[in-house]
Amino acid sequence: MTAYLNALGLICSLGRAKQEIARNLFAGDCSGMRPEAGWVAERELPVAAAHGELAPIPAALADQSSRNNQLLLEAALQIRTDIDHAIQTYGRDRIGIVLGTSTSGIDEASRGLAHFLREQHFPAQYDYGQQELGAPANFLADWLQLSGPAYVISTACTSSARALMSAQRLLDLGLCDAVLCGGVDSLCKLTLNGFSSLEAVSDERCNPFSANRNGINIGEAAVLFVMSKQRGDGPAIALLGAGASSDAHHISAPEPSGRGALQAMQKALSRAHLQAAQINYLNLHGTATQHNDAMESLAVASLFPEGVACSSTKPMTGHTLGAAGALEAAFCWLSLSADNPQHALPPHVWDGQADPDLPPLKWVTANERLSSIAPRYLMSNSFAFGGNNVSLIIGDAP
Repeated sequence: MTAYLNALGLICSLGRAKQEIARNLFAGDCSGMRPEAGWVAERELPVAAAHGELAPIPAALADQSSRNNQLLLEAALQIRTDIDHAIQTYGRDRIGIVLGTSTSGIDEASRGLAHFLREQHFPAQYDYGQQELGAPANFLADWLQLSGPAYVISTACTSSARALMSAQRLLDLGLCDAVLCGGVDSLCKLTLNGFSSLEAVSDERCNPFSANRNGINIGEAAVLFVMSKQRGDGPAIALLGAGASSDAHHISAPEPSGRGALQAMQKALSRAHLQAAQINYLNLHGTATQHNDAMESLAVASLFPEGVACSSTKPMTGHTLGAAGALEAAFCWLSLSADNPQHALPPHVWDGQADPDLPPLKWVTANERLSSIAPRYLMSNSFAFGGNNVSLIIGDAP
């Protein structure tokens, strides 16, 4: 069954709303990646924050107030008309919510705990529920008064890619007629210090697939699609195929040959009934760590022996962790949409110094153009700790 992606709301370091983000994305704008102190002791690190004031949480839901939920609210408000139309069409009990996150409200929780250690009591606004992983789905369901299935998937950096897979499954099973799906993660000290302790965070803007790559940057984002069995009024763009694998090689290091990554991409192609040569663009996971980029290069070169136009967008947005899979699927959506009249592709931003130990890939340059003739098929990769791999194919709906 075709899973139409009828509406898209998003916010990240590239801006808020589709038009602004598309303009900055296709221009290769990295200005949202800014050095900040205060996240990790004695280090100033580049982080990709969503800048500016965020919409306040409604007073009736004050106990669910967190930056994570505010980011999600920003994305939802952009497509409120589409959501309301789905509610009127299908009813509140036939609309599901599936989101990916890895932080939820842990930043508010950690500040609350720090206050408790100092003062021996929690601050007045502290609520344990803020830090539960299910909090974003609960908040969205409460705000919209939806009673369909609502849950969160947390598989680290594949969370929101898996959320899109699960949303399609709810449609296929007939449990929902529409699903609000995507992901949200906010910047917080816990993740920045965690990746810093793994010696995985770069002091400079990340440099994916370069011989000089030395780690990731962290960002934040919220992404929300309206997925439905029926095509909406917008562009006919759909999730055409998805594949997942779990090679369980190591708790944090990827399987070095790329076996699991390759399997996920092959499954996605199989479910979309496509051959590798039909893929027009590949958004790489491309974190700029030594092991990820090496593994992914091997997998991509194996699957696409003739090459495929590809890029990593993380120098522009940072690694948005639980939101990354949905965010980069959204970049594929934007590439196919009317918000991209020049038919550009996201450029690969790096220093141009290829790693001689990696198979060469076909990098998207600023003058690269996507065909204006449908059907067009775009793939997006997401890989996570524990060998958790997901590949999505977004394309013109049949």
